[in-house]
Amino acid sequence: MKTAALREIELTGLPFVRRGKVREIFRAGDDLLFVASDRISAFDVILNQGIPGKGRILNKMSAFWLRLLSDVTDHHMITDRIEEMPEAVQRHADILADRCMLVRTCKPYPVECIVRGYLAGSGYKDYQATGKVCGITLPPGLVNGSRLEKPIFTPSTKAESGHDENIPFAEMERILGKELAAELRDKSLAIYTRARAHAEARGIIIADTKLEWGEIGGKTVLIDEILTPDSSRFWPGDDYTPGKPQPSFDKQIVRDWLETTGWGKTPPPPDLPDEIVQKTSRAYEEIFDRLSRS
Repeated sequence: MKTAALREIELTGLPFVRRGKVREIFRAGDDLLFVASDRISAFDVILNQGIPGKGRILNKMSAFWLRLLSDVTDHHMITDRIEEMPEAVQRHADILADRCMLVRTCKPYPVECIVRGYLAGSGYKDYQATGKVCGITLPPGLVNGSRLEKPIFTPSTKAESGHDENIPFAEMERILGKELAAELRDKSLAIYTRARAHAEARGIIIADTKLEWGEIGGKTVLIDEILTPDSSRFWPGDDYTPGKPQPSFDKQIVRDWLETTGWGKTPPPPDLPDEIVQKTSRAYEEIFDRLSRS
C-alpha cells in the first residue's frame, strides 16, 4: 500500500505564522515550530503532487547536520525530539513525529549563501556563456560536472516569491556590511568543506549547497534547512564522470523530468508521473541513510 504525501498541515492550539514552499511555521511559546510537509517545488513553483515521506527526511537530515556541525557554527535548533517539545506540540505527535523542529526565533539575513564545489546547473550555464560563475572567473576548459580546485561562494537574493537572483559579493557587502558579509562567506565555505569531507567518506559528492543565516542576540546562527536534497546537489561518487549530467540523489530527478515536458516554468505545473514521485522518494531515503551512517 502506497503512503500518501502530506501536503497540508493544520495544528490546533499552535498559532500559525507562515507557510513556505515546503515548511509550515507555528508559534510555540517564545519559540517557533518548523514543520516539513511533503510538498516539492521546482523552478520556484510548488508542484501538484507531494513526495511521500520527504518532509520527514528533510527534517531528520537538517537535525543530523546541525548536530554534526555544531562545533563549526551556532544554529537555531533547540530540539527535533518531540518528547522534549511543549505539550501543545506533543498533542500532534501522530502527525509531527520526525517532521518538526523547535527553533529559536531569529532575524534572518536577506541573502542566500551558496557554495559550489562542482560546476553544475545554472553555474555551468553561466560558465559556458561567460567563462565565469556569478562574476568569478574560472579556468578555461572546464566541463559539466567539473570539480572546482577551490569551492566558490556565490550569494543570491532571498525572494519571498519568484526567483532568487545571483548577486556579486560586492552587492552582498552593500546589503549586510563588509564585516558580516565576510563572516557569512567564511562560515559557509567552512561548513561546505566539512560536510563535503563527511559525504565523500561515504561515497557521496556534494556538488553545491545553499545555506541561510540569521541573528539571535547579536550572534550569527545557521538557520532553516541544512544540506538536504532540496537545498543541495548530491551525486554518487562511484558514478561520477565529468562532462555529462550526473546521477542524482536530490530533486534534480524532478527538474530533469520537467525539462522534457515543454513546461514554461510558470503555474500551473504539469502533474508528476507516479514513477517520478516514487523514484524521488527512494532517492531522498537513500541519501539520508548513506550520509547518516557512522
